[in-house]
Amino acid sequence: MRLDDAGEPAGSPDEPVAGPSGSPSGRTHVSSLDEALDGTSEVTGSLDGTPGTDPGGASLAGESSGPGRAEAKRHGKTGRNLPLAIGVGSALGALVLLSLYTVKEIFLGVMVVFLFLGMRELTEAFRSRDIQVPFIPLATGMVATPVVAYVWGSTAVIASVSLTVLAVLMTRMTEGADGYVRDVTAGLFVAGYLVLVGGLVALTMRPDDGDHRIVIFIATTVASDIGGYFAGSFLGKHRMAPTISPKKTWEGFTGSALTCMLVGGWLVWWLLEDGRVWQGVLIGLAAVVTATVGDLIESMMKRDLGIKDMGTLLPGHGGVMDRLDSLVATAPVVWLLLELFHPT
Repeated sequence: MRLDDAGEPAGSPDEPVAGPSGSPSGRTHVSSLDEALDGTSEVTGSLDGTPGTDPGGASLAGESSGPGRAEAKRHGKTGRNLPLAIGVGSALGALVLLSLYTVKEIFLGVMVVFLFLGMRELTEAFRSRDIQVPFIPLATGMVATPVVAYVWGSTAVIASVSLTVLAVLMTRMTEGADGYVRDVTAGLFVAGYLVLVGGLVALTMRPDDGDHRIVIFIATTVASDIGGYFAGSFLGKHRMAPTISPKKTWEGFTGSALTCMLVGGWLVWWLLEDGRVWQGVLIGLAAVVTATVGDLIESMMKRDLGIKDMGTLLPGHGGVMDRLDSLVATAPVVWLLLELFHPT
């Protein structure tokens, strides 16, 4: 009997029930959901279009050779096209830096667009499980909250998020009582997960040195991904949370922590007036915890919804939410620590 990464028999009741096409909601059938969501499964017609294996282990496309082997090498252990992912990530980083250090308001607009796209991906994923999130009030709050936060400050954030929540509760009433609690609960989750965080990022950007604060926030979070990737790829042996994200290891987490603390300590000392290395190290230490938790939260949501990626907008990365998960979880903590160390 073959076991999956969680130690359950393959095809156990913990896995999604196959839909009409042999998979959840018509998706391609996978032999182990825990493996498939991290791009490591043996599949019958794999999620990324590469040949899988049959239950007996025979390749459905013959021996791995030629273009197939080259493709596997390029995708590596992550199941993604690494050069393409690096290219897209570099382009996004350049866009962030260019907008921050020319006109900060441009970055505000870029952030709102990405959060809006992420919110759309999330609500579409909910809809696949028949959860109808009230989209219009959330979209309005998603645009309004960062703008009023940047213009008027923290009081405006509280007012905007509160009005968004009230609008979600009122709007869903027009659809009747059936599923009301389910739908508004999902709507309130989106309001707290994305709308509120958008306001906090705008607050981080609001001071005169807000451009530097945003760079510290994003760079320490990205450092967690980079450090964890390389440490996990070369040294990873001990799995951190095999039932949630089988690819994560304690060695990778250690690499993330060291990289985050180094980057955080250097950037706070270099960019902020009277910045201290120890302050940046603490920010980096907090960021590695929240970035890792944010990634695990996203993995848990995708497992519950039975999907591999939230979307396909960013080649080599998946959807927008697949890149925002760590940033969303890290934003409140970095904003709070920067306010404590360097009040505005």
